[in-house]
Amino acid sequence: MELIEALQWRYATKKMNGHAVSQDKIDAILEAAWLAPSSSGLQPFEIIVISNPELKEKIKPIAFDQSQITDCSHLLVFAAWDDYSTERINDVFARTVAERKVAVDSMDAYKERLTSRFKSTTAEQNFNHAANQAFISLGVAITAAATLNVDSTPLGGFDNAALDVLLQLKEKGLRSVVLLALGYRDSENDWLVNLKKVRTPKDRFITKL
Repeated sequence: MELIEALQWRYATKKMNGHAVSQDKIDAILEAAWLAPSSSGLQPFEIIVISNPELKEKIKPIAFDQSQITDCSHLLVFAAWDDYSTERINDVFARTVAERKVAVDSMDAYKERLTSRFKSTTAEQNFNHAANQAFISLGVAITAAATLNVDSTPLGGFDNAALDVLLQLKEKGLRSVVLLALGYRDSENDWLVNLKKVRTPKDRFITKL
């Protein structure tokens, strides 16, 4: 589908039918999420892909029994860095320098500015900054899914701390931010499927200066 047509087609699916999304489509959605922009190219988050039915059953009560958790094909967990550390920033820049085949010290000044900036803010502020980058990737993933005729539901209603424990995210220096259920709509049982998409009028939503 064309992009705008795909975005008009998509909605936050309330009831999924449990049908599997093909692996090639899941891979394409994840590729799009991976290619999403992030501040200074740091990509300070990870995506955990869950298709295991037993694990999804454990997550469902953590997500207030929302049916999409178990009825979806794949559940994506966007988990952000709990803080920006010198080690993490150095790792990103070392990889960038190596892959671009530029002088080892060519990005040192920029790297030092970033490191200094994040040292001047709290771990919670740094986590919030990282979480914002994860949301950019979430939006790209939702859009990619729509272009592939895959339904999706972003889910922010869950007990983050409990999910972090279940998935052992703290040990990885991560904190869960948002979930994305991928699957197919149950058109006969989803109350939202045929309702008109409603948005703020464009003349109030967009200001041209």
